[in-house]
Parts: sequence; C-alpha cells; structure tokens
Amino acid sequence: MARVIDVLGLLAAVAMPLWNIPLILRLERRRSSKDISLTWALGVFGCILLMLPSGLLSPDPVFRVFSAVNSVLFAGVVVQVWRFR
Repeated sequence: MARVIDVLGLLAAVAMPLWNIPLILRLERRRSSKDISLTWALGVFGCILLMLPSGLLSPDPVFRVFSAVNSVLFAGVVVQVWRFR
C-alpha cells in the first residue's frame, strides 16, 4: 500500500504543475496579463525559488520532482505575465 501511495504522490507531483501550461497558453493567446497581478506572480515565484534547494536536496522523491517541475513551469507563467504587462 505504501508503494501505491508513493506512486500516486509522484504522479501528482508531476501533474499538478502541468496546470500552469493552460495558463501560459491563455496568456499567449490573449496577449494580455492584466487579470494577473505581477506582484502575486513574482511573490509566488520567489517562494518557489526559495524552496527549490530544499526540494532538490530532499530524500523524498515526490518533493524533489514537484520542486523541479513546478519551478520550470511557473517560470513560464512569470515570463508570460511580465511579457504582456
């Protein structure tokens, strides 16, 4: 049972940040980020970056994968929000 929980956690760690992709694409399609606060995006991204070293050094594979994938994909959100300001 513990193995199933680990696999589900790992799948969720990859899947959850993938929800950033539709947001990135929507920003690109609309060519506007007026409905997203730049302060919010930079604040969230700053927290993600501050957590990244801990995530990458963690013995927990779920946290490691989530940290890496979330950092990359949320960086895409920040780029789009900044780009269309």
